[in-house]
Amino acid sequence: MNRDARLKRLRFRAEHRGTREADMLIGGFFERHHLRWSDEEIAWYEAFLEEQDVDIMAWAIGTQAVPERWQGAMMRDLQALDYIRHAE
Repeated sequence: MNRDARLKRLRFRAEHRGTREADMLIGGFFERHHLRWSDEEIAWYEAFLEEQDVDIMAWAIGTQAVPERWQGAMMRDLQALDYIRHAE
């Protein structure tokens, strides 16, 4: 699958998680960062999306320890939470 197709598929998966909160966090992270991702980072995100939303959200807000597999720059970007758009 080419890069554009992978990103299109990831966008859909990131923005249609099942809850508004997960859509905002996981989808917002994708929207903010995906244009600069390398192929390795895209692969990380593809695998990451297999995790449960409750775990992803807990890792992002720091209420649960991040498994070693997911630690690194991508997780630090996720934990910044500066990409979530708040409804006004």
